[in-house]
Amino acid sequence: MGISPVGLAQSVWPLFCDYEHVHQKATIQIVMKALRQFLKCAVAFWLVFAGSAAFAVDQARLDALFSDLAVADAYDAGQIEQEIAMELSRSGSDAMDLLLERGRAAMEAGDVQGAIGHLTALVDHAPEFTEGYNARATAYYMAGLYGPAIADIGVVLSREPRHFGALSGLALVLEEIGDLPRALEVLLKIQEIHPQMEGLSARIARLELALEGTAL
Repeated sequence: MGISPVGLAQSVWPLFCDYEHVHQKATIQIVMKALRQFLKCAVAFWLVFAGSAAFAVDQARLDALFSDLAVADAYDAGQIEQEIAMELSRSGSDAMDLLLERGRAAMEAGDVQGAIGHLTALVDHAPEFTEGYNARATAYYMAGLYGPAIADIGVVLSREPRHFGALSGLALVLEEIGDLPRALEVLLKIQEIHPQMEGLSARIARLELALEGTAL
C-alpha cells in the first residue's frame, strides 16, 4: 500500500519556515536545527499549499503517473520519469518557461551564479510555480549554498512530497553534512515512490555499508 502525500511529507525533512533566516545564516548548525523543526512546519506548509496547484500541472495525470511509477519496470520507469518531469515543468506561461530554460541552460554551462539569477527571477515572478524552487535548489547546491538549497527543497516537498528529484537532492545535502541515517531514510522514501530510479540501489547500499561500519 502506498504512503499518502501527507504521510510522506511528515516522514521527510522539507525544512525551514523562515527562508530569509536561511539565506543569512546558512550553517550546518542551522541546517540540523531545521531538520528537528520539521514536524512543526511541514504540516502547516501542506495545509497552505495542498489546495493550490502549481500553475499548469494536471494533478490527476500527475497522480496517475506517480502510481504507475511505483510499479513500473526499469524500461517503463524511465519514460514515466520523463513524463513526470515534463508535467512538473509546465508553468502555464511562456515567459516563466523561458526563465526556467535559461536557468537550466546556465547550470549545464557551469554558470551557477547566472542560473541562480534566472531562477530567482522565476521564483519572484511566479512563486506558485514549484519547479522554479526545485531548479534553484539544484543551483544553490552546485554553489555549495546548502542552507538556501534546503530552504527551496522545503518548498518543493511541502507542495509535492513525491518529488523524487527534490528528495534526492535532500539526501545529497544530508550526506554532505554527515547525517547518513537521515540521508538513508530519504533514499528509502524515494524507493517507495520510484524504485527503479537510476543509481538509487547503489546509493542505498553504499550508505547502509557506511552505517554498518559506523555501528561496528
